[in-house]
Amino acid sequence: MTTQLEDKSQQQTGRKPNAPNTLGADIAASLVVFLVAVPLCVGVAAASGVPVELGIVTGIVGGLVVGLLPGSSLQVSGPAAGLTVLVASAVSQHGLGMLGIIVLGAGIVQILLGVSRMGTWFRAISPSVVQGMLAGIGLVLILGQVYPVGGLAQPDTTAEKFGGLGGLATAMVTTPQGLAGIGLAVTALLIMTAWKKFVPAPLNLVPGALIAVILTSAAAALLALPVKKIEVGSLLASLNPPALTDFGAVNLAVLGSILTFALIASAESLFSAAAVDRMHDGPKTQYNKELVAQGAGNAVCGVFGALPMTAVIVRSSANVQAGAKTKLSRVLHGFWLLLFVVLLPGLLAFIPTAVLAALLIQAGWKLLELKAVAKLVREHRSEAFVLVLTAVTIVATDLLIGTLTGLAVAVVKTAIEVSRLSVNAEHEEDRVHVELGGNATFLRLPRLLDHLEKLPTGKHVHLDLSTVRHLDRACHQAVENWVAEHRRNNGSVEVAMPAKVG
Repeated sequence: MTTQLEDKSQQQTGRKPNAPNTLGADIAASLVVFLVAVPLCVGVAAASGVPVELGIVTGIVGGLVVGLLPGSSLQVSGPAAGLTVLVASAVSQHGLGMLGIIVLGAGIVQILLGVSRMGTWFRAISPSVVQGMLAGIGLVLILGQVYPVGGLAQPDTTAEKFGGLGGLATAMVTTPQGLAGIGLAVTALLIMTAWKKFVPAPLNLVPGALIAVILTSAAAALLALPVKKIEVGSLLASLNPPALTDFGAVNLAVLGSILTFALIASAESLFSAAAVDRMHDGPKTQYNKELVAQGAGNAVCGVFGALPMTAVIVRSSANVQAGAKTKLSRVLHGFWLLLFVVLLPGLLAFIPTAVLAALLIQAGWKLLELKAVAKLVREHRSEAFVLVLTAVTIVATDLLIGTLTGLAVAVVKTAIEVSRLSVNAEHEEDRVHVELGGNATFLRLPRLLDHLEKLPTGKHVHLDLSTVRHLDRACHQAVENWVAEHRRNNGSVEVAMPAKVG
């Protein structure tokens, strides 16, 4: 009787028995994510060559806009280190004024992809290509950010970055800026590395990156170190909405950048969603809705002329580990960012650029995932080849060419592996029995012809293709031509064809 009354009461109130109070957990998690987001938003913007306020704007939009939309419950969006190289290249080629149009266009493309239910197809991209893409981004990120550590401006091209390493090493050990920068960067990296390992709970919920920024910034100020610091302006003044005249300047190169932004941001967001879903037991990501949400966020960022956004695994994992229960935590993190930039923007001016560079170097190192690469080399050599080729091509050329190269090689590799063909021949006194198995496609045509041409011409041949799963037109014609040739040479052939010919 008591149980029936409890069930009736629960139905009336709409609550489950022993339902946890999620509000406190979400508020606490939002503060943790906010503390993680602040230095990363600023660092990604600085590395992208745009005003740091634009990185904060993207973080705010990621919380207040994407955070409210359906798709993923615990995934957090904002400016991502993975897009830094792409943004810097776009700004260099097209100018800061065109950034808003590119991000707006990418957002619209993402919305169209989500509405047309293309979100789930991103899950079909080869993981080795994605790993290679992230590793390539990580290498370019590290290569670029070592220059701010030494107090030097980052060169524009990869060749110039490699060529300038000698001068950078000299500057690091001979100039006051270089010595101070490398001291702060190394200290920040040591703090971030040691924080999670040696600081007990619950103190280790405070992000190590934030502690590193606070301590090194304080040291730089107290010691009056000769290092460059972040330049902070007005949030409203830094907004860079595209003008109507900018739309008239859109050309094929800009359209290519829009498509590249959309595809890379979508892939990174949805792969992040797959990883975050494995971290918690709550509702799983609805990929098409998440793609629409990401597109809406990028469209808003484009209107403001801010950085593009993706779902970010660092912030998302911090959100889950901090105990977030609902999407309220990610929405609140955007509100805290807005409150911070309105009330305390001057604090950002104390942060040395060398320290932000250290944060991004660590982010780049994590993108490399060397343990996963080593495991892939041991277990799947061909997949490891695709990964390394993708990463090296990205470093040597750019993100789009490297990713497309990796995808093309992955498709060819898969086609070759899928079209496996076995040929077994049993020779008897007056006849030969040849049995084929697997997939007979044009990729295996040379091997098939090589076996057929080695068969003796004077014997009866029983060619059994009945167990072949797929026989394409090229192989079918090759078999017919060989049969005709064998019969012209006074041989007899009996052919058992598969049920279906492609």
